[in-house]
Amino acid sequence: TPPVYSLDGLLVFGLLLVCTCAYLRKVPRLKAWLLSEKRGLWGVFYKAAVIGTRLHVAVAVSCILMAFYVLVVK
Repeated sequence: TPPVYSLDGLLVFGLLLVCTCAYLRKVPRLKAWLLSEKRGLWGVFYKAAVIGTRLHVAVAVSCILMAFYVLVVK
């Protein structure tokens, strides 16, 4: 089965989405272009960027734990 359909695949996808959006929020032109809309489909990216910047410690720890899980356990 594709990894998107498993729980760990969804968690990896979510973490990558949050980390990418938080990184793009630091780039001024991309912030104004991609992350200015707060509703709809583009609002998902805005909310992921807010989660990534406000909970950066928890997101970083989650990325480390997920990397350990993917590389060692799985």
